Amino acid sequence: MNNSEQLLARVATEARATRPWGWDSLPAPMDADTLARAEASLGFTLPPLLAALYTRIGDGGFGPEYGLLPLLEGKSSGGEPSVVEEYFTMRDSEWGWPDGVLPISHWGCAMYACVDCHTDEAQVLLFEPNGGDPRHAWFVDSLSLTTWLTTWLDGTGWYEEDNDDLDLPPWKDARTHA
Repeated sequence: MNNSEQLLARVATEARATRPWGWDSLPAPMDADTLARAEASLGFTLPPLLAALYTRIGDGGFGPEYGLLPLLEGKSSGGEPSVVEEYFTMRDSEWGWPDGVLPISHWGCAMYACVDCHTDEAQVLLFEPNGGDPRHAWFVDSLSLTTWLTTWLDGTGWYEEDNDDLDLPPWKDARTHA
């Protein structure tokens, strides 16, 4: 079993054992056709690990805090809009949302965990617009989706109660992706 398979197995175990706030049950994984429809709508493919989360574990409802948003069909068990809906909503907003950066999880207070689908590692970003200046709303949460998931599984994320350190570095590429 390779590292990705081991990580997916750990995520699946945790996803079945816990339920983020607002989710009644773990949604079923999506099929390949639904993933293809989502990617066609977006105009780009999801990084392999992100696609595997949705097709092998569940269509949202697991992960840090409120959990991953559903990918294509919004307003599911958690009452959240889908990743695709949020992506296009944010692309049409005044924030100058970067192309290929998917909001995968809502933190509350207009904050999102996002995956940069243009990077091989699927870098995870934090969108935190509460300072009011869109030029300073982006931060690097994790250099890879693998590390982000591992941090969640290990309980060492910045969002954990005993780790309130939000001193994340700014995402310098925000302007080049818009």
